Amino acid sequence: MLNLSPGTARNCEGVDRRSFLQIGSLGGLGLTLPLLLKHQASAAERGPAKEISCIFVWTLGGTSHHDTLDPKPEAPVSVKGPFGVIDTTVPGVKFTEICPKMAQELNRFSLLRSWNPKNGSHGFADQYCMSGRLPNPSLTYPCVGSVISQQQGFKSALPPFIQLGAYVDRTFNGGTSGVLGLEHMPFEIHADANDAKFSVRDITPPLNMELKRVDRRKQMLASIDALQRKADLQPKAFDAVDEHYKAALNMITAPETKRAFDLASEDAKLRDSYGRNRFGQRMLLARRLVQSGVRFVTVSDPSWDNHQDCFNALKTGLMPAVDQGLPALLADLEQQGMLDTTLVVWMTDFGRTPKINSASGRDHWATAGFVVMAGAGIPGGTVIGATDDQGSAPSQNEYTTEQVVATIYHKLGLPLDLVVQASDGRPIRLIEAEPVREWA
Repeated sequence: MLNLSPGTARNCEGVDRRSFLQIGSLGGLGLTLPLLLKHQASAAERGPAKEISCIFVWTLGGTSHHDTLDPKPEAPVSVKGPFGVIDTTVPGVKFTEICPKMAQELNRFSLLRSWNPKNGSHGFADQYCMSGRLPNPSLTYPCVGSVISQQQGFKSALPPFIQLGAYVDRTFNGGTSGVLGLEHMPFEIHADANDAKFSVRDITPPLNMELKRVDRRKQMLASIDALQRKADLQPKAFDAVDEHYKAALNMITAPETKRAFDLASEDAKLRDSYGRNRFGQRMLLARRLVQSGVRFVTVSDPSWDNHQDCFNALKTGLMPAVDQGLPALLADLEQQGMLDTTLVVWMTDFGRTPKINSASGRDHWATAGFVVMAGAGIPGGTVIGATDDQGSAPSQNEYTTEQVVATIYHKLGLPLDLVVQASDGRPIRLIEAEPVREWA
């Protein structure tokens, strides 16, 4: 669903037949898709854009760099933790033992080890990492997905910007459209793609509902609308609503919509390769969405804020899904001939403390972490920068969040001097940084 509230997104998956195509709401479409689709009519008037899509993976909470992609095996036990290290495909580069598939597939992605998050606060991180701008009490800078929506518009009947999962902290309006307006908010899909009865509220009709029934309900709405028009004094407003409903109906009846969400049509072995879990199947769905014309997909994953029992959480619950799903996505994109035209980014809030705390966990750490990028010309098999011997700060080739987001802008064909207007007419420059040199 499209969540317009400023707070943290909540899970909301249910939909029944009665609620679908309700009078005045079109099964939720009246509050979501008309706003989202408001700019579709003018999309064709925009100039040609570089056709690079993006899958942005957000592990909410702060993934530990020490225990995954930047281990410190020579450090004291109180720093290095219980995990051993393994070789990767790049000589001399090691990951921890809980990242075996990432280690085998390093040739397909690039790792930035010298990222300085300059922040150790949840919520703040979601805004900062997704927009490249520090939170500002006077205005909300838009996330990159919303900028893509506003600048490049629709590529197909599907929304240009979709968020999978409800795991983006909205305390500081992270992951939102900000000054660009509600029509460029992400279209949120909270349903579990690993569910055998997976369907998408506002887009997928309830199970077993034929499109003939959608047509009948559309005719009923039209009849009631005609009665309302006779007494209404704002025909232009009705005309505008008509266009939005047409676009919404086009979305739910378009062939690419049905194809995009039909995960059951995928080969079972391919689905297995992603992992039969929430994260893995969302990664597969992200590929299908990009393939069907979605420009920017955020895949959000929760529970990475491991202040307690960090190592069991990482080893048994969190990292196995990412270690399987992310390499599978890159291999699949390459097989589909899509890796050159799809930028894949993995970011998280910040790093974790070098020293393990008394609860066998790691706390927030504001001066070191990692970023993964792949596709769209990013050189695979490269490791950029390094942290010191305890993983506390970059020791060479330090890069900031602004530069990481500037790299995303650059790869997606967005100008680095892009200026938009706020609702009050103020010009606002969206990004003020240069890309990571090794990724530009």
